Amino acid sequence: MLQKDGFFRKREDKREDNLFRPGQAGLTAPVSSAANAEPEITMPGATISTGTDRKEAKLVVGPDIKLKGVEISDCDTLIVEGRVEATLDSRVLEITPHGVFQGTIAVDNAEVHGRFEGELTVRKQLVIYGAGKVSGKIRYAKIKVEEGAELSGEISMLDKSQSSVRKAA
Repeated sequence: MLQKDGFFRKREDKREDNLFRPGQAGLTAPVSSAANAEPEITMPGATISTGTDRKEAKLVVGPDIKLKGVEISDCDTLIVEGRVEATLDSRVLEITPHGVFQGTIAVDNAEVHGRFEGELTVRKQLVIYGAGKVSGKIRYAKIKVEEGAELSGEISMLDKSQSSVRKAA
């Protein structure tokens, strides 16, 4: 096997920048040049943004990712590209064309391009796009259903008092 100098280093030649050493007071990350840059934690298929100036807590469940048996909380926006079986109270839900959500949701706004099964409460607007399939117990304040979309189950409109009240944290 051909090895180029500098590409595969010997163990003693490895850089020791920014490594945690036992006895250190804390773990520090490299400082970025942007003073107010928002740190982001990235895992294959999922992205969670965090920061001190909390702009938006966003969770993306990527393609081929299965998230099962959880309660998702303090999430402003959930984007489902894979499969999620959970309970969620959020501001925004987006299910992409290949995304599937099974469970119980209470959100302000929902956009369904993929599939939803379960109990869905949308306090503001529910949009079901042409390829979207929504089934179960559905409650909404406003609804928009594109041609070709499927909607089935127990469907009802929220009254004014239900749509303006958000579940306390």
